[in-house]
Amino acid sequence: MQQTEAYKQLIQKTLSTERYHHSLAVADEAVRLAEKYGGDQQKAAIAGLLHDSMKDTSKNELLQKIDGFGIILDSVEKNTHKLWHAIAGAAYAKQTLGIKDGELIDAIRYHTTARADMGLLEKILYLADFTSADRTYTGVGELREAVDKDIDTAMRQALNFTISDLLAKNSPIHPDTVAAYNQMIKGRNKK
Repeated sequence: MQQTEAYKQLIQKTLSTERYHHSLAVADEAVRLAEKYGGDQQKAAIAGLLHDSMKDTSKNELLQKIDGFGIILDSVEKNTHKLWHAIAGAAYAKQTLGIKDGELIDAIRYHTTARADMGLLEKILYLADFTSADRTYTGVGELREAVDKDIDTAMRQALNFTISDLLAKNSPIHPDTVAAYNQMIKGRNKK
């Protein structure tokens, strides 16, 4: 509990008020989902608090951090700055904050793209970010209902929403997102 309070203070100093409140809402939803699906509630809280820790950082500063952490962006990432905060955020959590828990680092890293073979914490954070109490987009109610019924069904719906939204905007789709979607659909067809 002490650790989460320290992370709250840290992000409050670096995030806008709106982004800070979003992070608190995501942490609350992540804890709720962890309790529901048997995940680690402490890790869920930390992941929720730190997932957007780099979101309010400028593009230039994000690129400097990514470069400084020795990260090489793939072709989609280079041209999609909306993904940079997750990449830099995971590296920041690991290298600056000293978080050694790979599950926690992966949850932060893949909270925007998802990926194949996601662990429970990764799914929890991905969905908590989609369905936190502060979210008001069209369709959030249906996704919240799905999250309360079955985590994998909710993942399929969330990935479908993401891919459809990106296609409608004529935006690139990260290969990790496609891989996650394909795996979730394949898993559904096996049942």
